[in-house]
Formats: sequence, C-alpha cells, structure tokens
Amino acid sequence: MITLSAYLNFPGNSREAMTFYHGIFGGELNVMSFADFGVTEMPADGTMHAALITDQFRLFASDAMPGAEQTWGGTRVYLAFMGDEESVLQGYFDALAEGGSVEQPLEKQVWGDSYGLVKDKYGLEWMFNIGTP
Repeated sequence: MITLSAYLNFPGNSREAMTFYHGIFGGELNVMSFADFGVTEMPADGTMHAALITDQFRLFASDAMPGAEQTWGGTRVYLAFMGDEESVLQGYFDALAEGGSVEQPLEKQVWGDSYGLVKDKYGLEWMFNIGTP
C-alpha cells in the first residue's frame, strides 16, 4: 500500500496551526516538541513533529529549522479536498476561511461540480471540488 500525506512546515507556530486544524477536522492530534527528543539547538517548546490523523486523511507538520523560514514563497502548493459529502466539505471551507480569505467562492462550475478556493489564516491554500454523489 502507498499513501501520500501532506507534511506542513511553519515558521514557529506549528502547534497553533495544527490545533486550529484539529478543531476543524477532528481526529487525533499528537504534538511532540524538540525538548521531547532532547534537541537543544531549537526552542524547547517548538514543534519537532505533529500528526493529525482523521478517518479520511493525515496532516503532519513541524516548525521550520533556522534559516528555512527565509525560503517561504516561490512554490505554491494547494491542499485539495475532493468528494461528494457537500455539508462536510462546506463546513471545512467555511471554517478554514475564518481569519483567512475566500479566494474563489464555492460555487457550481462549468464541469458540473462545485469548486472554491480558500486561503486560511496561516497562508495555506485549500481547493475544494464537490461532485454529486
């Protein structure tokens, strides 16, 4: 079996971001600090590894290593939800938009599905494509 999971990297606020996503998506959140692993070169309360495991997907994250935060930008990656559970996906869309911005409203498109794009308050962009069951 092969799986693909998103591994997010934040400039020092992974715990905050992952707690936000946990509040939206549910599941089980486990956050481990650098201190938990005895890493002394990083802030003790910084996130070495976080895992949010839901029934549908997994998100992983960590805080950026020193200097890495300067490389932000340049490459755009979208996190995309695709499915037919309209009420669940609409809820995710609305919750991610809080404190962020709706880049394209979730509306019916020429290909027959509903599509929208939201940028959350952490700057991550989430695509939504909702098909009919």
